[in-house]
Amino acid sequence: MMFAVYASHAEIDDPLSALRVGEQPEPDAQEGWVRVKVSHASLNRHDLFTLRGITAHPDGISFPIIMGNDGAGTLDDGTQVVIYPVMGSDEWRDDETLDPGVHIFSEFVPGTFANHVAVPKRNAIVLPEGLSALNASVLGTAWLTAYWALFTKSKLKPGETLLVQGASGGMATALIQLGRAAGFEIWATSRNAASRALAERLGAHRTFDAHEPLPRKVRAVVDSIGTGSWDHSLASVARGGTVVVIGGTTGMYVELSLLPLMSGQITICGSIMGTLQDMKNMMSFIAGAGIAPEIGNVFPMERAEEAFRAMWEGRTHGKTVFTR
Repeated sequence: MMFAVYASHAEIDDPLSALRVGEQPEPDAQEGWVRVKVSHASLNRHDLFTLRGITAHPDGISFPIIMGNDGAGTLDDGTQVVIYPVMGSDEWRDDETLDPGVHIFSEFVPGTFANHVAVPKRNAIVLPEGLSALNASVLGTAWLTAYWALFTKSKLKPGETLLVQGASGGMATALIQLGRAAGFEIWATSRNAASRALAERLGAHRTFDAHEPLPRKVRAVVDSIGTGSWDHSLASVARGGTVVVIGGTTGMYVELSLLPLMSGQITICGSIMGTLQDMKNMMSFIAGAGIAPEIGNVFPMERAEEAFRAMWEGRTHGKTVFTR
């Protein structure tokens, strides 16, 4: 048995009541897999989805399940590694994100909030020079999703303007830092002045109130907020532009008029995670650009409940990291 943070069951309206800090079985490193001793693991909104039982998989989640999608640590031989969170079918040889069997840690296999985690060999990337284990541990889910949305889905060119809906969450701060380093003009929205100040410190050229009309329309919008920002996202994108949807913190359902899409030739696309090669490219880009990912809090894993509560109540900024 080992120390772990896990979900005992699903509670849609009271997710923290399903959170447990205790012991779970040691992971079994099957053939082709390796065991990682976890030193750092980062909290994602996906972990709240797990506690609520929210998943895109028709078979649902098998409880109890150790949570955690991202992390860094060491192999049994002492090699420092970063965990790539995306897994899928053994026979799939194309873009991992399009694999019908795609899943990430804490859905079908135990996650990273524990002393050890077992991962496929390809998912244990040697920690590159220029990245600390602390910073690398936040990259697999939020940062990779931001990177894929920005460099693959948005179709932006350097000098063009990106609107980031939200300014202080893990994916929003990643978009701001990556976009600024890549030469895009970055605008961001938030409901409060402190978050707008954070966005500007991280590199946003301009910030606006959550529903404030923009001085001009932008080439691309990346929206992780969903219902609460949807109308503003569509009103803010220029003709021929793109809205990339990467989350729905305020809800997943929206009303949509087709006429503005047709007349404005607007592209709406979903985006999630990224390929193994994108993960490696992103880490090289971050190291080369000298980006230090925004990390709001670092907690020992034993204080997981405190960190989960802060996220559930909307009191986090940047990424939260657990240490062992």
